[in-house]
Amino acid sequence: MTDVWSQRADAFRESPTHREGPDLDLLVEWCEPGDEVKVLDVATGGGHVARRLREQGCTVITADPAPGMKSDVVSRAEELPFEDGSFDVVTCRIAPHHFEDIRRAVAEMARVTQRLVVIEDNVFVDEQVEEAERLRDPTHVRCYTEDEWKEMLTDAGLEVEQLEHFQRHPVVDDWLARVDTPPEDAARVKELLGDHISDGVLTLDSIVVKARRSQK
Repeated sequence: MTDVWSQRADAFRESPTHREGPDLDLLVEWCEPGDEVKVLDVATGGGHVARRLREQGCTVITADPAPGMKSDVVSRAEELPFEDGSFDVVTCRIAPHHFEDIRRAVAEMARVTQRLVVIEDNVFVDEQVEEAERLRDPTHVRCYTEDEWKEMLTDAGLEVEQLEHFQRHPVVDDWLARVDTPPEDAARVKELLGDHISDGVLTLDSIVVKARRSQK
């Protein structure tokens, strides 16, 4: 999988829906950034979260399993090579649906933070959308509902403080090209997502969650 993602690195660095948006603005705000804040950005991808937080004065360490993403540390989310409480904030944006063991990844993010975990990801809609996601990109594992996110974060010892839903609107053909979906599969994906596509633009539902390490 890491070689596949290394090949995709430039596409994700340039992706408009990853590079900007009100969802990214909110995620950065919820990190409570400042000059003394140390952040770990998990599955950093194109590094957009890290860039924005550094602009706010944070010290940011990036982690990603794909060497081509040029992160500070090459690491899976499920096996973060840091001591407990090494960071003030841990972030992860539009990546958890690729994690092989989501609960272990969430537990690791909770383990290495002293204060906050701020996550954004696509939200589970239905099995038809999941089928389309896997057909588009075989590295897709699963999206999760709002209730599932609350449960996973709580089970990891975090308290969910804030949560907000967003819609992102990628151009369908660009969204498919970003991961080199074969033409025959792309046609089927469009068929499966027909109710979510209008004038060549796809509506994707995502969720941003801010969770604080429990002080109990």
